[in-house]
Parts: sequence; C-alpha cells; structure tokens
Amino acid sequence: MRELVLLGTASQVPTRLRNHNGYLLRWDDEVILFDPGEGTQRQMLMAGLAVTPLRRICITHFHGDHSLGLPGILQRISLDKVPHPVTVHYPAAGQEFYDRLRHATSYWDNASIVAAPVSGSSWSAPTPAGRLTALPLRHSLPTYGYRLDEPSGRRMVPALLAAHGIAGPAVGELQRAGRIGDVTLDQVSVDRPGQSFAFIMDTGLCDNVYALAAGVDLLVIESTFLTEDADMAEQVGHLTAAQAGEVARASGVRKLVLTHFSQRYQDASRFLDEARASFDGEIVVGADLGRVPVPPRREVTVA
Repeated sequence: MRELVLLGTASQVPTRLRNHNGYLLRWDDEVILFDPGEGTQRQMLMAGLAVTPLRRICITHFHGDHSLGLPGILQRISLDKVPHPVTVHYPAAGQEFYDRLRHATSYWDNASIVAAPVSGSSWSAPTPAGRLTALPLRHSLPTYGYRLDEPSGRRMVPALLAAHGIAGPAVGELQRAGRIGDVTLDQVSVDRPGQSFAFIMDTGLCDNVYALAAGVDLLVIESTFLTEDADMAEQVGHLTAAQAGEVARASGVRKLVLTHFSQRYQDASRFLDEARASFDGEIVVGADLGRVPVPPRREVTVA
C-alpha cells in the first residue's frame, strides 16, 4: 500500500477543523512520518494508525507547528517497545532543538532512535523504499524539503515470456542472471518506472522547490496564503496556492496536495481555484485525517 495520511493541515495556529502539521507516508513496508506538530499522536489514534510500523521521521525545520509533536511520538515509540530502529532526519543546524525535543520530559527510553541530521546544499541516502533526498529551502531558519525516489526496474511480460519458452523457475533465474541461453531480460520485459514523492513545507519560491518537485507522482506542498496576501507570503518565506499550482505545472507533477493553510481563510475552495488556474492535473485540498493514494505506476507500452 502506498498512501499519504493527512494528520494535520493547519499552519502556525490550529483551528477547530485543522490540527497542526502531521503527514504519514505508507510506502509498502517503509512508513515515514513528516513534520509531527503538536497533537500528532492523538491524530494518529483518530486515523487508526499505530507508531509501531514507523521506520523514519523527517523534520523540515524546528518551528513548533512542525516539530512540537516529536517528543510525544518518541515517547510513544518507547512505551510501545517498537522493536526496530527509528531514524530521525532534521536540519543539522537545529541540533540544539532536536536534543531538547528528544528528551523533553522524563520517561523510560526503551527504543532505538537513530539521529541522522541533514546538512549542506544537497543530502541523500539510500533507504529500503528508495533514495531519500533533502534540499535546503528559503525560510526564516534552516529548512529542508524531502524527496523519495524508488529506483526503476523491469516488469516481466507474460506474452513475451511465453513466446521465448520461459516459464516456472526459469523466470526467476532470468530475473537474477539477466540471461538464459540466448534470451535476455530485455527481450521479455519492459521498463517499470519507479514512483516518487516530494514534501515541501515553509519556503519562498527558490530553485530547490522545483528540483524537489520535478516529475514526482505525488507532491505535498504548503500553500499557506492566497494571492491577495502574496506580499506577506514573500516577507515570511511562504507560498501561495497559485505558486503551488505553478510549481506543479512547471515540474510535471502528477498529483498535487495543498496543505498548511493559514487560519485567516475560511473558504478552502479558494485554494483549489487559485492552484487550478495553473495546474490542470489532480489536486487535493488537504483535510485532516484524509487519505491520498499515490497515483498508479506509470505504464510502459509493450512494443
């Protein structure tokens, strides 16, 4: 299963309908929690999600609406005795904040929490789900966006296998060896494009916004403001819904998720209208506890 669960979609101030940030990505066996703001543990309960499957936590920056839920999540991981290590990524420049949140109160620290800060102009590391990349964004303190890329592979085509007389255990042998006799893997398979996901919070427009979003299947991006407040957005390092739509269009995104809405706006449909003016693909206006499936894998036509 590959889906995004929206745990909170507010910005600085939560509302009666929107909790502080929180986004859980289920990517097969790799479960990643992004930006756990205050109340994330309870939102996970409301969504029917346990902490045990968590493998990784990614913090974009250390403003409270993106990180104040981290102590509760880490303490719950210990309480539930999660048996595997949980890796936490965060901007290295915010180490003092991470250290405070890591042990914000007294508790029995009974889990393996692996600190893995990100730094520099580009950071990346392999994960079981694919390559995780972090790039710096433009905000009022060190902030990184994240991108997950599954490697491309090959999809076996039954008709081509049959035409070359390959069946049973020989299929697995061909996949492992790349050749059986005169038959090569390329002759009986097609490209299987890897899927991709990007998570962009709290930033003004910059080159790395487009680099993170380039060609992704699912883009989660902040749209704190509407165009009427574009000057304010620029001053405080945030995006408008119109800018989010333009990023999605220019970057060839397949599905766009808008979130991180300022409490000053009451009509969420206005965010959709602004983004739709630039982007004609699928748009989801984030709502708390909503679930967004990753788009189906791109299919390659058999010649």
